[in-house]
Amino acid sequence: MPLARIDVAADTPTQTVAAISDVVYQAMLDTANVPPHDKFQVINRHASDELVYPAEGYLGLTYTPDIVFIQITWNAGRTVEVKQAFYQAVAEGIHARTGLRKEDVWISLVDVKREDWSFGNGEMQYAPQA
Repeated sequence: MPLARIDVAADTPTQTVAAISDVVYQAMLDTANVPPHDKFQVINRHASDELVYPAEGYLGLTYTPDIVFIQITWNAGRTVEVKQAFYQAVAEGIHARTGLRKEDVWISLVDVKREDWSFGNGEMQYAPQA
């Protein structure tokens, strides 16, 4: 049920984008109890002026033009510990697979209700049970 939106710089190599995609999905499987084959992602490449971040840094972190924005929309109910494990798995996995700095892996989670999804046919596959 998750939808991952991944935003990278236009010049990010294809193999780096593929690795980021794979790491995000694997982290969902390993830490967040996402079912197999539930891989829905939208990946966008952006010109340098379209990825905006504070040049002076934020919360003690500094960023580079290699920043990767990841936004995951998924069902509400995961614990803080699960979310922390997910953040760590993604940042560490992307760093290990691509060499990108962990500081440049920016993640936002959006929790929604199960009935907020339609996977096709105009149906609410996760409709509340009466």
